[in-house]
Amino acid sequence: MSLSLDRLQKKLGLKFRRIDVLEQALTHRSIGHKNNERLEFLGDSILGFIVADRLYEQFPGADEGVLSRLRASLVNGDTLAELASKLELGEELVLGQGEKKSGGRHRKSILSDALEAIIGALYLDQGFVKTQQWLLSLLKERLDVLTVETAEKDPKTRLQEHLQACGHNVPEYTVLTITGSDHDQLFEVQCKVTGINELLFARASSRKKAEQKTAHKALKILNV
Repeated sequence: MSLSLDRLQKKLGLKFRRIDVLEQALTHRSIGHKNNERLEFLGDSILGFIVADRLYEQFPGADEGVLSRLRASLVNGDTLAELASKLELGEELVLGQGEKKSGGRHRKSILSDALEAIIGALYLDQGFVKTQQWLLSLLKERLDVLTVETAEKDPKTRLQEHLQACGHNVPEYTVLTITGSDHDQLFEVQCKVTGINELLFARASSRKKAEQKTAHKALKILNV
């Protein structure tokens, strides 16, 4: 076993029986055919089920819409990338030269995919119960602070539903600039909303976050 894999298992708090499965989970498609995409597919499904099962038990009075939004707050690329970064997963990834040079070790999509692949690898190596225990431990802090209020609709959805209820057009979002390196980008977004004379602007580390910020500004102006 390489020192890096031994180091990684200590970070994860795991001990794999099949090291080859763990190695594959860390291998990006830029390396070639034997990569982590199949494991990512498996891990994504397992993650979704385990989180859904936990939320179903944790919020017995919540309806399907609330549960779906709670799950989305946990099972998304940003959350998974943050967890992967805390585990310093990027240091252990096996990347092609192009991905290495372009900052692939810090790219959110690659980090989140690798974490899902590790979930799939753990399931194959040690079964569902161990995977469930490990994953719930990894998500514990986030699960502990979840409330039904957490599932409130996001600003973009609320703004769109309000405008449609008033018979207005949906907001128009435009990306004005994208600056920074591939793994540290800054998006500037403009939003045009019926009923608000001024154009709204916001900056964030992703287009989605910047759009949410402009929608939040619009809701405040409209007193919604």
